[in-house]
Amino acid sequence: MVVLDKPAGLLSIPGKTHNDSALSRVLGEHPHAYAVHRLDMDTSGIMVIALRRKAEAELQRQFRMREVQKFYVALVWGHLAAADGIIDAPLLRVPGQPPKSVIDLNDGRPAQTEYKVVGREGDYTRVELRPLTGRSHQLRVHMLSLGHPIVGDRFYGTTRTVSPNRLHLHAQGLGLKHPFSGEPLKFEALAPF
Repeated sequence: MVVLDKPAGLLSIPGKTHNDSALSRVLGEHPHAYAVHRLDMDTSGIMVIALRRKAEAELQRQFRMREVQKFYVALVWGHLAAADGIIDAPLLRVPGQPPKSVIDLNDGRPAQTEYKVVGREGDYTRVELRPLTGRSHQLRVHMLSLGHPIVGDRFYGTTRTVSPNRLHLHAQGLGLKHPFSGEPLKFEALAPF
């Protein structure tokens, strides 16, 4: 497998109109590479790509069975009232507007995120986020539901941004088992903001 630190603005896999992606770049060096999971284009951070079919199947199983520990860092607007908590709000993709999602208590799929305040920086709060599920735009919508959108979020934020070309969301840590040996592995890439 290849573990990489994907920059913000790069797709995880090729899209309908853009071929450049983290997977495409790895395929240039490893022609038998397979995407195991994805990060939003605007999100930076740790991503895993399998180099063999058996590795892909095992790593996807770990993600599906929620055996992988994912840890994100975000900078959000305002100051959260609680120092930590769990957001339990089901998400539904907005028809005709993928990948946009909304909280929908009736038809949404279960989605949970743990959060912890790690610091305050002027008008912003730095939080650690641990998604317990893996829905599209989950962290972005969940922080918005608390009234604290992620800085630079072009989908769910306001026109006030610190850096208009950068979502301040980063996949900073990833823990999983080696697909063949089962050895526990932990990877970390510090947030660039």
